[in-house]
Formats: sequence, C-alpha cells, structure tokens
Amino acid sequence: MNLWQAIIEALQSLYSNKLRSILTILGIVIGVGAVIAMLAVGTGAQDTITGSISGIGSNLLFVTRGNTTVTLTRIEPLTSDDAEALLDQFQAPSIAAVAPVVNATLTVSGPGESIRTTVYGVTPAYEQVRNYGVTEGTFINEEHLLGRSSVALLGPDTAEKMFGRRDGLVGETIRIEGQPFRVIGVLEAKGGSSLGSQDDLVIIPLSTAQARLVRRSENGLDMILVQVVSPEMTASASEEVALVLRNRHHTRVGEDDFTVFSQEDFVSVAKTITGVLTIFLGGIAGISLLVGGIGIMNIMLVSVTERTREIGLRKALGARRKDILIQFLTESSLLSLIGGVIGIGLGWLISFIVGRIAVANGTPFYPEISLNSILLATIFSTAVGLFFGLYPANRAAGLEPVEALRHE
Repeated sequence: MNLWQAIIEALQSLYSNKLRSILTILGIVIGVGAVIAMLAVGTGAQDTITGSISGIGSNLLFVTRGNTTVTLTRIEPLTSDDAEALLDQFQAPSIAAVAPVVNATLTVSGPGESIRTTVYGVTPAYEQVRNYGVTEGTFINEEHLLGRSSVALLGPDTAEKMFGRRDGLVGETIRIEGQPFRVIGVLEAKGGSSLGSQDDLVIIPLSTAQARLVRRSENGLDMILVQVVSPEMTASASEEVALVLRNRHHTRVGEDDFTVFSQEDFVSVAKTITGVLTIFLGGIAGISLLVGGIGIMNIMLVSVTERTREIGLRKALGARRKDILIQFLTESSLLSLIGGVIGIGLGWLISFIVGRIAVANGTPFYPEISLNSILLATIFSTAVGLFFGLYPANRAAGLEPVEALRHE
C-alpha cells in the first residue's frame, strides 16, 4: 500500500464516522488554538513591555536611593548637588544630560473633576531626557525653576479626566493639594511603561515641588535620570555615575547607598518575566492538546474493535502487517493534522480578539503569531497523532486473521 492510497482510505474511514471524527478533531483544535493564542499573547506582551521601556527615553540610566543587595547602617539621600556633580564633564564624560526628579501621588483638582495622580517635580532637562514633547504651550524653563513658579503641565489623560478635552487648556487653573497652579502646556501622548502611565501625570518645577508639595529630608530626590551620550557608552557612564556618587557619599565599592539601573536592565527583567509567563501559559495550553491526543487514542481503539472483521478479511486477502499499521497511523495523523490546521486559525482569531479588546480599553497591545509557533503547533499536533495512534495501530496490525474473522 502506497501513502496516497493510505490517505484516501483513511479519509473514507473518517468520513464514514463523521460525528466521531469531528468530536475527536475538536479536542486537537482546542489544544492547538490555545497553544497558538497563549504564545501570541506572551510574545505580544513582551514586545509591548520592551517597547514601552524604550519609549521612556533614549540611552537612560536610572539612579535611585538605597541598595537592596547589602545592609547599610546609613543611607545618604540623593540631592540636587549629586545631580549637578554628574554634569562635570571631567568626571563623567559619557553623560549627556541629567534630570533630578521628585514625585508623589497627590490630589489634583480641576473645574469638573478631582483626581489622584502622580505629580513630578522636574527641571527643564527632563524634557530632553524623557523625550517629552508638548502639543500646546511650553515646557518648564529655568525662570520657572528659579522663581518656584506655580505652573504645571498636564498629561493628556489627566487633561481629559479633568477638563474633558486635551487642547485649549493653557492658562487654565488647577489645584494640587489645594494650591493653585496655572497650566502652561499639555504633553504629547506616550502610552504606558514599566514605570506606570506616561500620560496620566502632572509636571511642575522641581523647586516648587520641593518647597511646597513633595518635601524630602535635605531636599532629597526620588530619582536621578541620566542620559548617556550613546548606547555604546552605557557601561562606562554607569561606572562614572557610581564613582562620582561614591566620592560624594563617602562609600566603598560593594557598599553603595544608591543603585544604578539601565534601560537594558529593565528590558532584560521584563523579557525574563514574560518569557517564563509565556512558557507557563503554553504549558497549560499544551495539557489540552495532550487531552486531545488521548481522545485520538480512544477513538482509534474503538475503531480497531469495530473493524476487527475488516482487518481479518484484509489480512486473509494478503494485506501485510505494515499495511494495516500504515492505515491506522494515517488515520490518527490526519485527525491531528486537520485539527492542527483549524486550531491555528482558531488561535489567530483568539489573538486578534484579545488584541482588539486591549486596544479598545486603551492598551496598545498586539499579540504576535510567529511562523515558528505555527510550525511548532503543526509538527507537535501531527506528532501527537502519531504517538497516540501507535498503540491502536499496533494492536490492529497484530490481530491474527482467523481470530479476527471470528469476531462478532
């Protein structure tokens, strides 16, 4: 028996038991569809998170107070003087710009709405470091900083919540913890990031925040953002930051009271987390594919029992053990292959729906179905059919013709 003939006979056999075949295929469809969808969602999540981290700014280092790797008796706060020292080109030639930051979640009130959102106290350098732009108005300047001006920029989501619009807001007045601030601009939309929403925020001058809203000991900072001259200089810039701050804080190597992160560190952590999550979800989905394979074995065993006399007759007419084996393996493989192809379509549909729901809810999330996942699902589903069809096929091929013909 050649392969083409085996396929024709397998299709005829499956067609003669349509309902049973459809129910068996359904198990594979669900399994493959779930695997494809979970892998697509995991890949999409990884791309979305890494894209958001990249959107925070260009070639950034994040300097924060404290060190989780060692126990310290005293931790010096990060200060504006620390940030100023990092701009010394003699000590830190790899650094292009520095933006000190304080932030806190505060109550912000407008004419129609009062909300809790994150208020950032920043310097003019923050615009460059974070790649922010304004759709109207201007960013904070040195005059605002020196005068501790009561001015603010609104994120687009914050503007929408408070005023019901995102334009025509320059000159409007908002209140932060009851204190009046004049709106001088609205920021461009940037979407979400690992640091939270980049569109739901209020930006005010650093000096104003430190003096009136976000008080820290010794005028401390929550974070210093450092922009590196080029991606190739990230490692050297990180070393320069550490050296400058060690000299200022009088700490030794291994006892730093600060931590320096790069965007690559965030991306690496995000990829690790989403990678583990994808494997976990794919494993759960793979269980349903395993159940589908058990369904194939069950249906093939039933088929062997029902077709015992047919098998005996074919053997009596000269069919070899190999011919019977090929026929039943072909049937099980076709069941899994057809289910796999339909399952790929189902997985794509689920991924598309998940992506549309995410976008409708304001999250730019696009599940991605790769060619590798399609090939993996196809090969795996066919392998499931072969594996779970092997025992029934061997059982059919091992029947003795005389005993098979006696079967009622």
